[in-house]
Amino acid sequence: MGEPVIRVEHLKKSFRVKGSFLEKKQYVRAVNDVSFSIEKGETLGIVGESGCGKSTLGRTILKIYQPEEGHIYFEGTDLTDLSEKQMHPYRKKMQMIFQDPYASLNPRFTVGEMIAEPMEIYRMYGRKERMERVRELMEVVGLKPDHIQRYPHEFSGGQRQRIGIARTLALNPEFIVCDEPFSALDVSIQAQIINLLEKIQDEQKISYIVVAHNLNAVRHISHNIGVMYLGRLVEIGPAAKIYSEPLHPYTKALISSIPAADPNSAGMMDRVLLEGEVPSPINVPAGCPFSTRCKYCTEKCRERMPELAEADGRKVACVLFQS
Repeated sequence: MGEPVIRVEHLKKSFRVKGSFLEKKQYVRAVNDVSFSIEKGETLGIVGESGCGKSTLGRTILKIYQPEEGHIYFEGTDLTDLSEKQMHPYRKKMQMIFQDPYASLNPRFTVGEMIAEPMEIYRMYGRKERMERVRELMEVVGLKPDHIQRYPHEFSGGQRQRIGIARTLALNPEFIVCDEPFSALDVSIQAQIINLLEKIQDEQKISYIVVAHNLNAVRHISHNIGVMYLGRLVEIGPAAKIYSEPLHPYTKALISSIPAADPNSAGMMDRVLLEGEVPSPINVPAGCPFSTRCKYCTEKCRERMPELAEADGRKVACVLFQS
């Protein structure tokens, strides 16, 4: 197997908390020592509660946010310290699908103008070839080419998300961060977008990171799953294993929160209820950040943060699975 499309090593990103001039500077460590890799044509789903750092991780990998520490490799090239000018050729290869299809499209542009714009910026093709490519992309994402002169307000939420996907594909990317791509869509439309992303991946061998709250949606589209808690990965491995046999106590609670498809079986499921307070992201407890809510917590858990270590075909950051 060759070099991974994306390899992240010990990535960290913090944000300063705004306060008065006289107050002591405070920071939120949104991404804290995260490492993983993604192979060509694979999807890594990132799940966790709101505020755990999922979206920040995706944006830091794309260098929308500049990382503080660690390294980001794209096909073996270290992007971490590249200037914006040096990053320019890599922007074509690393793209993003945004969360809100209503807010991410310019209402003053027609569909054709929006999809063509990235190609114009990178001076790809002549005008005639660009418009042919726009029509081709519209067909790829399931839109009618004769809608090319319409404006965003004339489309439904699902159609707008398809427009956003077509715009992302315009530069022939090799890696796409999908930031909550299903959250603004109803369930039937979510399934259509999942099927579309999978079809595109099969045909073009694109690698994805899918950041989402919808655990069922992530399960269906992902080869591997990473579970984040307060900026850290606490478990990462094959999606089937994570969902069928979660190991980390937080992963167990997260997976048990998925609504049952069959109401009759809901009462038979082993629900894991979390107790204790969620720590402030400004003042994360020493040791394991999940220690304040974990019923298995010991003094050892409070003393040090366990490293991600191999356990039953995945990696888990928990003293229960380390010698």
